[in-house]
Amino acid sequence: MQVLQIILQIVLGITSLLLTMLILMHKGRGGGLSDMFGGGMSSGLASSGVAERNLNRFTIVLGITWGVVIIALGLILRFSNVADS
Repeated sequence: MQVLQIILQIVLGITSLLLTMLILMHKGRGGGLSDMFGGGMSSGLASSGVAERNLNRFTIVLGITWGVVIIALGLILRFSNVADS
């Protein structure tokens, strides 16, 4: 069980970094912090190219993976503490 926990922690670290990078790669939709950093100069907010759609898909899949890893680590920690008691 210890090996699985270490593997999940490594996957969590990698997915966290990748998820942060993918979120920062998205175009700003106007308003908020994206305007502060120059993201408010986009035209055609409704138009989304293939690259933007693929970026959205990768971000969603990686976010779901990140959530599943968090839940799995929580369950492992909870039940390993019960077994040790």
